[in-house]
Amino acid sequence: MPAVTPRILIQTADFDVGEEIAGLSSGRKDIGAVVTFTGLCRDEAGKLSALELEHYPGMAEAEMQRIAGEACARWPLQGVTVIHRYGRMEPGDNIVLVATASTHRQAAFEAAAFIMDFLKSRAPFWKKEHRADGSQGDWVEARETDEAALSAWNK
Repeated sequence: MPAVTPRILIQTADFDVGEEIAGLSSGRKDIGAVVTFTGLCRDEAGKLSALELEHYPGMAEAEMQRIAGEACARWPLQGVTVIHRYGRMEPGDNIVLVATASTHRQAAFEAAAFIMDFLKSRAPFWKKEHRADGSQGDWVEARETDEAALSAWNK
């Protein structure tokens, strides 16, 4: 069982990356590195007006907790925060935040990459495109590169 309890949030509200970093590291003298990844909604060269994100309540939180817990077991972390939004996001909006804190940078970098790779492929979230021209959008399919990223962690 990891000594760190990851903070996992699924919400419609936006988040402030600076506030999340401060919450993870404030008053801590044992943290030498905080690594963050923020996933943003993009417009796909002007083709999209928004993304609609859905999730499987209960199961999404459990899977995010499992993924973050595995990262805590693999690396010496002092803190983990994972926030994933759902609902309608417009280009430029925050979608996901992964923040990891450790005594040394390498553990924080590797853990953040691990969490994001598994979150993208294993957590039950779905994205539907809303096209800028008003035509029917598609559900975003998983990519082979996402699966390849996962296999690299098993070596």
